Amino acid sequence: MTKSIDIYQILKYLPHRFPFMMIDKVVDWEAGATLHAVKNITFNEPQFTGHFPDNPVMPGVLIVEALAQASGILMYLTLGRVPAHNEANYLVGVDNARFKQVVMPGDTLDLHITMGPSKRGISKFSGRAMVSGNLACEAEIITATRVIEK
Repeated sequence: MTKSIDIYQILKYLPHRFPFMMIDKVVDWEAGATLHAVKNITFNEPQFTGHFPDNPVMPGVLIVEALAQASGILMYLTLGRVPAHNEANYLVGVDNARFKQVVMPGDTLDLHITMGPSKRGISKFSGRAMVSGNLACEAEIITATRVIEK
């Protein structure tokens, strides 16, 4: 059975907003295991005014950020709750990131996350970003859930 999540539900799991929200939809997920999310790449995104004006290419760091955001959603879905008002899930590590294909406006980035071990608020994930079935990026993502101290 497919369990999808629309943008209105995603907004409850992530603190990010335009222009830094990198997840448009969650297509399917299984708590503690996997998540498939989608990011539609559009020409009107602000990074394309400078990266690169005559040849717009999605920056690799933003692809990794999309994988991290998808990982955060999976972490909270696994916990069975949305983040508390004083809590954040931070990207604390990226290992073995590899970029295999350019991502451009008009592409749909399929984000595939597999959850690894979690301990004391630190979680590890494997992520793959695909375009039309081809690997664009893969990385190991490490996140930490922490109380926000203000």
